[in-house]
Amino acid sequence: MAGRGVGARGGQLRYSDLAIETALTLRLIFHLPLRQAEGFLNSLFAMMRIDLSAPDHTTLSRRGHHLTLTLRRVPTGEAVHLILDSTGLSMVGEGEWAAEKHGGRGTRGWKKLHLGVDAAGVIRAYALTEATVTDATTAIDLIGGLDGALARVTADAAYDTVAFYDAASAKGATVVVPPTKTAKVTRCNPRSSARDRTIKSVRTLGRRRWKKVSGYHQQAHAENAFFRYKSIIGEVLRARSAGGQAAETLLACNVLNQMSELGRPQSYHIGR
Repeated sequence: MAGRGVGARGGQLRYSDLAIETALTLRLIFHLPLRQAEGFLNSLFAMMRIDLSAPDHTTLSRRGHHLTLTLRRVPTGEAVHLILDSTGLSMVGEGEWAAEKHGGRGTRGWKKLHLGVDAAGVIRAYALTEATVTDATTAIDLIGGLDGALARVTADAAYDTVAFYDAASAKGATVVVPPTKTAKVTRCNPRSSARDRTIKSVRTLGRRRWKKVSGYHQQAHAENAFFRYKSIIGEVLRARSAGGQAAETLLACNVLNQMSELGRPQSYHIGR
C-alpha cells in the first residue's frame, strides 16, 4: 500500500495511485469518512500482520481530486445495446455546511449522473455533469466515445432530439426513443428520417403498443442500474471538488461493474 520515501529517516511516505484508488474504493463501499477509512485500512494491516501504513485522510482527500481513472468495461465480442438514462446526486455544499455551523437555511446542490448500460446491466458509458445540462446533449458525447460496434440505443423521451438520432445513426445503431407528445414529422427536407419513422409508428400503433413492439421496456435496465448505485453507493456525493466528485462516481461505476462480473455465472459447453 505504501512505499517508503527516498531520503532521510522520517521522510514522507509516498503512495501509488493504485493505493489511493484502493483506499477510496473501500471508503466508498463501506460509507466511511476519510478518517475512518484511514483507521480501517490500518486495522486491516495490523490484523494481517503486514508492515504497511495506510494513506492519511488528508492525503486521500488531496490525491482523490486529481486521481486519473478509467471506466473498467467487461469485454464483449458483440455489438452493444446501449440503454441511457440519468439521475440526480446531491452534494453537501458550503451553503449547507454554513447553515449547520451557524444556523439558518443552506442550499443543497445537485449534480446529474448519466449512465449508459448494456442489456446485462453493465455500465458502458458514464458522465457527471451540472444539473442544468440536458440528457440528450450528454448522451451524444457518450455515444461518440463508446468503443466497439453499437447495435441499438434505447432512452426515454428526454433524448428525443434530431442531434441524438444523428449521433446514434452515425454509429449504425437503431434508435428506440419515444417521441415527445408534441413531436411532428418534418414536412420538407426531413432532417432525421429515423425519427420521423418513429413518430409515424407511434401514431399508427399507439404509444403503449409501440413500446411493446419496439422493445422499449428494456429501458428498465438503466433504472435498475441507478437503483443499484443508490442502494450500494448512496445518493450523496461525498467529495466537494469537481475532480473529486468525478473520481468518486467513476470509482462507484467500477465497483458496480466488478460486482456484476463476480456475480455472473460461468457457463461452459460440455460435448458428448
